[in-house]
Amino acid sequence: MDRIRIVGGEALNGAIPISGAKNAALPLMIASLLTDETLQLHNVPRLADVAQLLRILGNHGVDHGVAGKRPGQTAVTGQSIRLRARDIIDTTAPYELVSKMRASFWVIAPLLARMGEARVSLPGGCAIGTRPVDLLLMALERLGASIDIDGGYAVARAPKGLKGGDIVFPKVTVGGTHTALMAAVLADGTTVIENAAREPEVVDLAQCLTAMGARITGAGTPRIVIDGVARLGGTEHTVLPDRIETGTYAMAVAMTGGDVLLEGARPDLLQNALDTLESAGAEITPTNEGIRVVRNGHGITAVDVTTEPFPGFPTDLQAQFMALMTRARGTSRIRETIFENRFMHVQELARLGARIRLDGDLAYVEGVQRLTGAPVMATDLRASVSLVIAALAAEGETTVNRVYHLDRGFEALEHKLGACGARIERISNS
Repeated sequence: MDRIRIVGGEALNGAIPISGAKNAALPLMIASLLTDETLQLHNVPRLADVAQLLRILGNHGVDHGVAGKRPGQTAVTGQSIRLRARDIIDTTAPYELVSKMRASFWVIAPLLARMGEARVSLPGGCAIGTRPVDLLLMALERLGASIDIDGGYAVARAPKGLKGGDIVFPKVTVGGTHTALMAAVLADGTTVIENAAREPEVVDLAQCLTAMGARITGAGTPRIVIDGVARLGGTEHTVLPDRIETGTYAMAVAMTGGDVLLEGARPDLLQNALDTLESAGAEITPTNEGIRVVRNGHGITAVDVTTEPFPGFPTDLQAQFMALMTRARGTSRIRETIFENRFMHVQELARLGARIRLDGDLAYVEGVQRLTGAPVMATDLRASVSLVIAALAAEGETTVNRVYHLDRGFEALEHKLGACGARIERISNS
């Protein structure tokens, strides 16, 4: 199993190209099941989750091709993938595939919408919380589907097709909104989604579906209206830049000092997090090329944050911000309101010398003068990169184990950081 070795103490200087967003690419790929024509996606990140989803889609009969590199492209500039579900040969998504990636459960919506049936394994447990699928299934029932749970599988049926309906989510759910969108675009009649997720990745999916022929208004607001159509066609679509990767590298610069241009980043996708970073002492400057991040000479100031759905502070940046606050002047309060059990990185940060006290959904982070390198263990995707951020500023050597978590969501992380002066390398046991 690979490990990441980091020797801390180096400021980051240079440029980091921001990859396409994983959280946008996955539902876009799943949307290929809605049409028998070709969906071509550009700027798709090279990640373990993308490769796994290609295997899952292939199981349903989706053919895919990955375009070769073009002049000027590198390993960190994304890839183009062509997807075509001319014939769906299997409406079952088996446990051995779905259990490896929760987002793959979303295939239930396009399979049901196009084929009138779907049998998809329940995804099982998750390191950062239960994340149940009940709201996703509720959305399908509102569109006329019958849902049964049989042997660990959700079995959805709509033999006469889905019907437009009103879906009111009791809480904001990105997965539920993705599912409702993909089901409603082929339903007969009008669907209204209330309390819809406003995340940029939802908007990206809606824009792609619209280019395929869907009739959607209101994406990016709490109320989305979909007028169903009989069929969708193919299209080309470019995945939006990854706001979580953007925020992660911005926090790494704030942690280590230096001056880095985040190429291709869009500030409108994470303005709350950028404002928080500025309050902590970083200088954030939007440019025509992306976002420039500079750590001023006055150190880091403690800032309180609460995670919220978009446009609030993202839960997917909570662990990274906590790593930053371990070196701040004063004590920061971080409240996690989205996922339970999303403080598992606390014990590993403590191994580096962090002082963090937990009280329910609150973490009190007391800044320290120095962190010291140590072996640490990644517990999930965002927690793992928080350890990298802390290690970049720690004295001495840190080894991050279980880096397969990183490979699920960060494209060429050690290459990007190394190009900006970080002393970082991957150690393979193979």
